[in-house]
Amino acid sequence: MDPDKSIIISFIINALNEDVGDGDHTSLATIDEHSHGKAMLLVKDNGILAGVELANEIFRVVDPELKLTGFLNDGAEIKPGDIVLEVEGDARSILKAERLVLNCMQRMSGIATKTREMVDLLNNTKTKILDTRKTTPGMRYLEKWAVNIGGGMNHRFGLYDMILIKDNHVDYSGGIKNAIEKTQQYLSRHNKKLAIEIEVRNLDELQQVLQAGGVDRILLDNFNYSDLREAVNIINGRYVTEASGGITIENIREYAACGVDYISVGALTHSVKSLDLSLKAVGGD
Repeated sequence: MDPDKSIIISFIINALNEDVGDGDHTSLATIDEHSHGKAMLLVKDNGILAGVELANEIFRVVDPELKLTGFLNDGAEIKPGDIVLEVEGDARSILKAERLVLNCMQRMSGIATKTREMVDLLNNTKTKILDTRKTTPGMRYLEKWAVNIGGGMNHRFGLYDMILIKDNHVDYSGGIKNAIEKTQQYLSRHNKKLAIEIEVRNLDELQQVLQAGGVDRILLDNFNYSDLREAVNIINGRYVTEASGGITIENIREYAACGVDYISVGALTHSVKSLDLSLKAVGGD
């Protein structure tokens, strides 16, 4: 994933506006104008580091005069006591950026760590890890970036870049065949070229999809191991396969052993523990 600078800058500006408002009055009240400071970004947890590139942009947007010295990069394995970077310059600027840097890096590092753990469990299998749209509003781009840093792959970014016909779409449209046909007609009418994925809940729905055709990927949702293996054998490579639902650290290896191409895990982004990082002042005048 090549980071989109325009999306990143827009996020930073919005986040700073939310946090700073009409001024960081604590720093303005207690710290003299043009006071010089230095701080180190310290690691207090074990895991995978993510958000360094973003942190550099945050400091730059806050104050282009801040001097940054990096020691660790995104994707690095980290442990307590490691120093990620050092920032030096206007003390007020450092403090203005501090919380946004930490909030983003702690969450991104937690996601990257969880992702790497799951990716490592799938070593020597064909199965790849995917994220989902179960993300924090306003932070989706950063969270999917963190999944990438952790070694996972990104599913669709939003409702706009892929067709995913889920159970509610099927039910509202009057069945699987109707849903697929209406989708194909819509794409043709609007001259759009989007991949089509459809979710199935059981082997009977799978047979309906195979009879209808016209999709690129089949999402096998909440299948047990036996049915998942059978479904993969029935599909027999004709479509890309994805499994989801109830898949955890404890059982992901068994799901991968069923032969699916992808496993999508909402927990990568919706229920991770942030890594503990801190920005510690190391001097000032």
